[in-house]
Formats: sequence, structure tokens, C-alpha cells
Amino acid sequence: MSARPTPAPALHLAVALDGTGWHPASWREPAARPRDLFTAAYWADLVAEAERGLLDFVTFEDGLGLQSSHPFEPDGRTDQVRGRLDAVLTAARIAPLTRHIGLVPTAVVTHTEPFHLSKAVATLDYVSTGRAGLRVQVSARPNEAAHFGRRTLPQSGPELLADLFDEAADYVEVVRRLWDSWEDDAEIRDEATGRFIDRHKLHYIDFEGRHFSVKGPSITPRPPQGQPVVSALAHQSVPYRLVARQADIGYVTPHDEGEARAIVAEIRAEQEAAGRAGEPLHVFGDLVVFLDEDPAAAQARRVRLDAVTGEAYTSDARIFAGSPTQLADLLQELQSAGLTGFRLRPAVLAHDLPAITRGLVPELQRRGVFRRAYEADTLRGLLGLARPANRYAATTTAPATV
Repeated sequence: MSARPTPAPALHLAVALDGTGWHPASWREPAARPRDLFTAAYWADLVAEAERGLLDFVTFEDGLGLQSSHPFEPDGRTDQVRGRLDAVLTAARIAPLTRHIGLVPTAVVTHTEPFHLSKAVATLDYVSTGRAGLRVQVSARPNEAAHFGRRTLPQSGPELLADLFDEAADYVEVVRRLWDSWEDDAEIRDEATGRFIDRHKLHYIDFEGRHFSVKGPSITPRPPQGQPVVSALAHQSVPYRLVARQADIGYVTPHDEGEARAIVAEIRAEQEAAGRAGEPLHVFGDLVVFLDEDPAAAQARRVRLDAVTGEAYTSDARIFAGSPTQLADLLQELQSAGLTGFRLRPAVLAHDLPAITRGLVPELQRRGVFRRAYEADTLRGLLGLARPANRYAATTTAPATV
């Protein structure tokens, strides 16, 4: 009797939402809706389409300055989308309109305060009933530092990069401790005794580090997920270390299977060095996608959009132009190198997001590697991440008053 073939492992799928799409000329496409960019309805429609495709989550881009084609300064361009809504507030507006999909806003942790972000994302977790996440980003741009006036950043270099990511690691640690500063049953709401909360179940976090000194506790009770999902984009060893130390998901940008395998190995080694070898950590591959049933049409669309901008579009991530079947082949090839999921960046949201949900997803379902229905009510559940125990409830025996 022959053995049954081993089923292919399921993969996770997310999309990154930014403006009208990741190609700079996407706003000039007839279906792009650039006049609606700063309306709630525009973002609600995008997320509804992603949810129809049963995607794990969407991310929302954000920043502390106008978008720029230059890595460290404004570019002065007026022919591309400039300006954004606040990502956390957008996600909170969309949350009541959705039921299953995760909502992961980007937050720049350089120049901002972890206390504010912790309660904002905790609030998003409540509004979404357990579907919140966070994408951590750093900023090395002097013009963005000038918005705050708290410090002057030196010229970019290895030391600055290392310092910014060390600061980000501390930032996330503070946020995570603040999420745990209320035990799950701290709210009593006992009308008979007049006690709303149990003060013994609120905890000082007493974080003291080079970058932050935060006493706590939070003003927001522990989020429904306990810890909303933390993620970060990483391109090299220093940010890989941040992912390994503090993230639940790392987004990486390999251009082939060999590079994917090497990146995953480096992150896993950093994870072990950080003492997290036994903890689940997803590594998602990022790809920019031009998707059409006819591969030639996808290639031609890319060429046409490049002609509109007058230059070839480049990206930190691999750029794919082809059919849903070809993309499914590529995703499975990269998955074999150790990636557990993918975050796709639609080149033109109006075109490529529906191509993902109505073309790629059915193809992956036919192959038995993607869900046919949502199987959990929280983002952690969709990602196979357990709800973590509260660090203070597990270790504190004496009351910590506030």
C-alpha cells in the first residue's frame, strides 16, 4: 500500500496598503480613486476586498514626513502621491466594519512615546475585538526629527542604524510591559461592594533604560489578545536582530530561494541568541505584484506605468509581474526555504488587490495551501499564536499598588 503524499503546509497571506498602490504612477490609473484617498470609505473598501479574500491581515503604511523617493530627505516631487492619514486611526475607523481580518497599522517609534502607542493599539484591539497588530518602523531622516525638535540625528551610518534599532527594541519592550500592566481580571465591576478594579492587579512596569524611563501602569486594560501582534520590516542584520528580539512577524525581502533560506537562518540564529528559540516567530516575504491572468499583460502594464513616470520602478522587495498561477508557484518555492507567509504589495491597488483575492487565493486554495474560511476570531488565532500569559500575574506575589 503506497503512503499518502504529505500535504503541503498552509501559508499565511497579507497585503500592504499604501496610497493607490506601490507603483508611483498607480494614482493615474482610471480605477485608482485618488480623489478618495483621504476618505474612510476608500480604506474600508480596500479592507473589505482583502477580507473577502480571507487574508490574514492588512498593514497600513505611515510616516512622520511626506513620502519621498530619497531615503534621508524630502524629494520635492509633485507628480506622485504625497500625504497620508494616520494609520492607527484609520485602522480604528475600519475595525467595526470588518469581522475577521487583522488590522496592522505602521507606527514610527523614533521620536514618539511608547506610552501613547501602547494605549492606542490596545484600544484598536478592543475596537476590533482582538484583531490588532503593530508594524514598528524607525526614522533616520533629519527633516522628520525637525518636526519634534527633541534631538538632532547625525548623518546616516552603521552606528546610527544600530542605535535606532536598539531604541526600537526598548520601545517595544515598554509597549509590551504596558499591555501586561493590567491583569486580565483586574476589572471587578462589583456594584455591591462598589469596587470597579482590583488595585492589586495593576502593576508598575518600572522600565529603566538608555532610551526610556516609564513607570506605568497603562490607563487601558489588558488588550483582548493579551499582546497584539508586533511586526517589523527588516533588510539586514541589525533589523533582523530587532525581529528576533521583539517581533511576532518579520517582513523580509529575498529575491530568490537561496537568499530567503539565508535570511531565515540568520533570523533563527538571532532568535536563539535572544533566548526566544522556543517561541513562534513568523518570517514573511515581501513582494511587489503586478498580477494578470495573462502574464504578458502584467509585464506590459508594468512597462506602461514605468513610461508614465519616465523611469523604471525599483523596490527593496522583489517585483513580480505575471499570472496568479505563476505567483502561486513562486510563493511555494520561497515557502520551501523557510518562509511562513507573504506580505504582498499591490502595484496598483484597484487592479492588483482584486487579482490577489479573486485570482491568487482561489489558486492557492486549489493547491490546498490556503484557508477556505476564517478559522479564528483573533489575529493571533489566525497566525497560530497562543494568547500569552501576563508576566506580572505569573511572577508577582506581593501587591503592586498604584
